[in-house]
Amino acid sequence: MKLASFYRPQSDEKSYGIVTEQGVIDAGKKLSDRYLTLQSLLHDNALDLLQELTACAVDYPTEDIVFLPVIETPGKIFCVGMNYADKRKEFEENNNAPTLFIRFADSLCAHKDNLIKPISSDEFDYEGELAVVIGRYASEISKEDALDYVAGYSCFMDATVRDMQYTWFTSGKNWLKTGGFGPWLVTRDEIGDPQALPIETFLNGMRVQHDTTGNMIHSVADIIQYISRFSPLSPGDVIITGSPGGVGKKRTPPLFMKNGDVIEVTIGGIGTLVNQIASQTI
Repeated sequence: MKLASFYRPQSDEKSYGIVTEQGVIDAGKKLSDRYLTLQSLLHDNALDLLQELTACAVDYPTEDIVFLPVIETPGKIFCVGMNYADKRKEFEENNNAPTLFIRFADSLCAHKDNLIKPISSDEFDYEGELAVVIGRYASEISKEDALDYVAGYSCFMDATVRDMQYTWFTSGKNWLKTGGFGPWLVTRDEIGDPQALPIETFLNGMRVQHDTTGNMIHSVADIIQYISRFSPLSPGDVIITGSPGGVGKKRTPPLFMKNGDVIEVTIGGIGTLVNQIASQTI
């Protein structure tokens, strides 16, 4: 299933549902007596209830909804840096352990929403990534069991303010609305192997990143195991798994995003996340 969080301008009420080729089934409306958000449904490990709704008629055409970040307010957002071989070469990274940093929920924005380029930045960079949404409470789990704790996968644009990324990552990653997340979550049962997905980033139609998740240094299962050793993961938590090489900072000449640009992340089996760049307004 493809699961999205959204609102409808006609009602201005937030909901979530199943995205099909015909349109959207409003699961939030049908389950409003129990689960008002996708995250609350995940907390009860109740995805099977959505499976029961797949036979329902669609409630709206997809063009009638406005997407929200797949999970609007994750309790935790962990990001993995330097997790592809080509990226490590670009940045001359030699650390063997996963490089982790955090994002905060207010840094997220949705599919077709604007990514906000800070006024003070001349180095607003792109990083297309695979996002993992946790579906069950996970603490000190094994690598062999790690994928059983995944609810599903999504696309992520981990836009980076390079001229604020000094000695560590967090300051360059947490500006308001710089993390595109969507368009939807594809449930784990539809992704046979998260390490076999082609991943591409396009800036104004030009492909600027191209790799496969099979070239991650630390696999999805490795990352979940590692994080769960020191920080319990809860349903709705998000892990951003790292970006391939080809980022703008390391190009000659450098290539950064500017006002009006369109950035897209396409991941096989999941879909395409689209955002336009807009300059910050005071």
